[in-house]
Amino acid sequence: MDNELISKRELLQLAGISYGQLYRWKRKGLIPEAWFIRKSTFTGQETFFPRDKVLARIEKIKNMKDEDASLDEIAEAVAPNLGEVSLTEAEVRERKLVSAEALELFSAVHPGEHPLAFGEIVSLSALDTLLRTGQVSIDEGNIVLGALEDNYPEFEGRDADLLFVRRMGLSTALLVSASAEVRCDRAARVIARLNLSECAEQLRARTR
Repeated sequence: MDNELISKRELLQLAGISYGQLYRWKRKGLIPEAWFIRKSTFTGQETFFPRDKVLARIEKIKNMKDEDASLDEIAEAVAPNLGEVSLTEAEVRERKLVSAEALELFSAVHPGEHPLAFGEIVSLSALDTLLRTGQVSIDEGNIVLGALEDNYPEFEGRDADLLFVRRMGLSTALLVSASAEVRCDRAARVIARLNLSECAEQLRARTR
């Protein structure tokens, strides 16, 4: 079995939570539905989760509950509502949410000042991460930005990864569900895989 996944039974034992708690947190949006992965095993269909993500999320939920946070307060902290934040480019720049390079690339595609929705800021933050780490060039940044603008709205509120793939000098970017396994031919390399939900969570506190 994939070592990056954890079965529901093992999760309940390791995290020390009940079946009821797990599904109550799911209904509340504290644990994304996309993390409940159904797979066939020799005993039939079983539910698995991305191990590191779900254990980290449950630890965070339990810590907040120990601090007497309500489920609504926890949901607000761990499951950001992408629709309620809008900032101008100047505000994004002043708060240093993304680098000048990422903003310049965006402005070249969209000249003129206009408000940025939270989803657009998340996209710029993901682009910024790839630029700062040197995983993509400025020219390749345009490919990344295009893929995010075309596809991120469809993944809004879901757990998704941004992939950047290079093959024989040609590059492409795509969005996939975070639990999706990706296989390429031997000539292709996945240069970067970035979780957009984590980008959104990191930005959430900084945009308040």
